[in-house]
Amino acid sequence: MPSQNALTTQISESTMLYSTHSLKDLITAIKERKVILFVGGGVSMNLGLPSWDSLIDKLARDLGYETEHFRGLADRLMLAEYYQMNKGIGSLRSWMDRKWHNMDNVNIRESRIHQLIVELNFPIIYTTNYDRWIEFAFDAYDRDYIKIADVTDLKNIEEGTTQIIKYHGDFDHDDSIVLTETSYFERLDFETPLDLKLRADVLGRSILFIGYSISDINIRYLLYKLNRMWERATKQGAKPKSFILLMKPNPVLEQVLENRGITTLISTYEDPKKGLTDFLEVLYNETREDSPLTSGKVSGPDAPESWTSPSEDESGAKNHDGFVL
Repeated sequence: MPSQNALTTQISESTMLYSTHSLKDLITAIKERKVILFVGGGVSMNLGLPSWDSLIDKLARDLGYETEHFRGLADRLMLAEYYQMNKGIGSLRSWMDRKWHNMDNVNIRESRIHQLIVELNFPIIYTTNYDRWIEFAFDAYDRDYIKIADVTDLKNIEEGTTQIIKYHGDFDHDDSIVLTETSYFERLDFETPLDLKLRADVLGRSILFIGYSISDINIRYLLYKLNRMWERATKQGAKPKSFILLMKPNPVLEQVLENRGITTLISTYEDPKKGLTDFLEVLYNETREDSPLTSGKVSGPDAPESWTSPSEDESGAKNHDGFVL
């Protein structure tokens, strides 16, 4: 067993983190299994899966359009709706399933990000990704889970077993996939059975968002709706803290999100995969029982520099070597 000094050195070199206070709040909530993980497309992109642009190019080819011309006709949601009106969704869903789940190209055990998601033992995981790679990761590491894609799956929930909620649908259910403009508008109504489940799940729990671009109006609208929900259901002081990991700083969005109760954790790594991996490594290391940060064994003036309050640069931004808050 390593000495306290060795452990301190090992973790302080790997963390390079934000505000100790905010980090400790998140870690404590994870250890108490009071954090819901929300997983976005950036997590799947780290596996080398097709992008939205490649999907739109597929729609164009199937419809007989030049790809550049087709992209310029409308946004991606309306293009997907046009495709569905003319071709239906079944064959496209089958193509996506094959492309997103090419076992020859992806070995899920080689994804440290997915392994850490499993090891962090979140009680509930919501994902807006259609693919099954989170489920495959749980299978690979022999961990039980319950997949919930529509209302009929709710009866399978078991206490103590991780729930994986496919918030934008699943390839096993054509009707569940949120791909077209109409399906997105229906999702934004926030009135489906999965929305009602989300409303119940978030009360008394924090949320951690990873793999999202805050430029996406859909995720910003979700954050807005969740904040309104918290405000109606709880006293403002009792609202659980929630967090989002972003890959680049944006002071405008950060202040708006902070006003909505979302703490922004900003990675300064140029490589999003490295930034996300290191962030999850920090959470994993710090949620272990022997972590000095959460055990309270290291504090005050003798604490490692990366665990003390971050300094401010000339712009007033608080920062550490790898991340800023």
